[in-house]
Amino acid sequence: MKRLALILAVAVGLPVTAAAHYPVCACTMKDASTVRCEGGFSDGTPAPGVPVEVIAYDEQVIVRGVTDETSGFEFARPSGEFFVLFDAGPGHVVEIDHPEIR
Repeated sequence: MKRLALILAVAVGLPVTAAAHYPVCACTMKDASTVRCEGGFSDGTPAPGVPVEVIAYDEQVIVRGVTDETSGFEFARPSGEFFVLFDAGPGHVVEIDHPEIR
């Protein structure tokens, strides 16, 4: 139905705008030692199965996984400096640095 409306709008010369979305991800301390990150897209679309990496500043991957069916990912907080990489594809990457996680 939306496709037909778009085709008709273009055919009669109406202005058409595209709804862009971008990735979002937030990480918080679930408890004293566990970080929980939740990802998705700015239009409200969930993001299950998206690759997530926890990477030390020396570029060693500490934890690797994917978001679960609720678009979440949990891991034990590393002791050193690190960042979280939420990678939903080209142009859809979010990095969260460890000081931002509270």
